[in-house]
Amino acid sequence: MKILIGVHHFPPHYSGGAEQRALRTATALQQRNHQIKVICVEHVDRGPDQGAVWEDDTYQGISVRRLSFNLSKVTDRVTFEYNNPWIQQQLETILREENPHVFHLIGGYLLSASTLLGAYQNNTPTVLTLTDFWFLCPRITLQRSDGSLSTLPINPVICARCLGETSRRYRIPAKIFPALMEAYWRRQTTKIRQVQTRLDFLKSTLNRVDRIIYPSQFLGDIYVQAGVDRQRMAFCRQGQDFPDLSPDKLLKTSSSSLRLAYMGQIAQLKGIHVLLEAMKQLPSAPLKLTIYGDETPFPAYTQRLHQIAGNDPRIVFAGRYQRQEISHILQEVDIVVMPSLWYENSPNIILECFAHRTPVIASNLGGMAELVQHDENGLLFSPGNTQDLANQIQRLLDEPDVVRRLQAGIPPVKGLSQEIDELESIYADIIR
Repeated sequence: MKILIGVHHFPPHYSGGAEQRALRTATALQQRNHQIKVICVEHVDRGPDQGAVWEDDTYQGISVRRLSFNLSKVTDRVTFEYNNPWIQQQLETILREENPHVFHLIGGYLLSASTLLGAYQNNTPTVLTLTDFWFLCPRITLQRSDGSLSTLPINPVICARCLGETSRRYRIPAKIFPALMEAYWRRQTTKIRQVQTRLDFLKSTLNRVDRIIYPSQFLGDIYVQAGVDRQRMAFCRQGQDFPDLSPDKLLKTSSSSLRLAYMGQIAQLKGIHVLLEAMKQLPSAPLKLTIYGDETPFPAYTQRLHQIAGNDPRIVFAGRYQRQEISHILQEVDIVVMPSLWYENSPNIILECFAHRTPVIASNLGGMAELVQHDENGLLFSPGNTQDLANQIQRLLDEPDVVRRLQAGIPPVKGLSQEIDELESIYADIIR
C-alpha cells in the first residue's frame, strides 16, 4: 500500500509529540512493506513571493518532502492559517506524482485543511488523526488568552475577543473596563465573521474526511459536539513501545524521600507553577522534585519557576531529556505529576509512565482524567488548585502503601504494533 503522511513538522529539526507520532507511524508502516512518503513544512520564513518551494530528502529511511514558504508575503493571514492554497498546490502535485492509496494527515496545524481538501478533490481517500483542538480553536488548546477554558458551543464573539486579547492593547483595557470591552467586542463584526468563516470551513472539511481518528474519548466527544459526523470517527489510542524494558528496569531504586517528577514542555499551560507552589506548602516534607524539560522556549515563565523554587534544595531543574533516557529516569521516580491547565488529549507521558509502572498525579481534566483513575492507578486533583495537589502529595507521605497499590492498579499499555494493526484495518476499510 502507498501511504502519504502529512504532519506540520518532521525530525530532525522538530521533535514534538505530533512529529514523533508521524515518525513512529511512518517507520512501523514501512517495516510492514508499505511505501511511505511524508510531507511537512520546514520553514515559514523563506521562499518566493508567491507559493511554496520543496526539497526532498530521507530521514531514518523515510522519504520526506519538506515545504517552505514566506509567511510575510501573505496578504490574508487569517484565512491562510487554515486554508493555505500554496500548500494545497504542493499536495496536489505530490498526489499526482505518487498516486497514493491513502493520504493520512496527523494534526492539521501549519499544513492546514487545504491538504484534506486537495486530497478530496483528487479522489484520494483521507485519514485524519486529531492531536488537539486546532480545527475548533485557532489557539489550538481551547484555553483562552486569560487562562480560562473554552466550552461548547463555540461562541465567535468570545473567540474574537480571546484572539484580540493576546495583545496588551486589548488585554489591559479588559481588566480595567470589562463591561465596556465586552460591548466593544460584540460590535467587531468583521473579526467575528472571520472566526465563524474559519469554523464553518473546517467543519465542512472534516465532514468530508473518510475516517477521523481520535486518540481519547474526550477529544472525540468534543468534535462530535462541535458538529462532526460520528459515523466518520474511529477511536484509536496511540501505542507505546519500549523494546529494552526488562523486568529489572521496572524496579525502583531505594530512597528516603518521596521522589516526584515533572516531564514535558516548560510552558505556563502545563501548570508547573502549581506544582512548585504545592511544594512550598509542604516545606519540611521529605520530598524531592525533579523537573525535566527544555527551559529555553519561554524564558519569562522559566524565570518565574526559578523564583518560586527559590533556594529549596529539594527542587532540581534537570533540563532536556531524550526518550531513550526515560527508563533510567523513571527508575528513580516514585510519582510523576502532570498539573496541566488545559484539557490535554492522550498524553504520551502518562502512557510512558504506566509502561514503567509509575503512577501519575494529574489535573482532573480532559484526556488526563480519562487515563488516570483516581485511587486506582494514580491520583487526580482540581486543576490549578495548589492546596488540593499538596493534599494528594501529603496523602502519599502519610500512607506509604498507597504508591505500591497504585502501581498494582496500572493497566497494560497498548503497543505500537497493535496501533498499526488498527491503522491498516482503517486504511483497508476506506479503500474498499
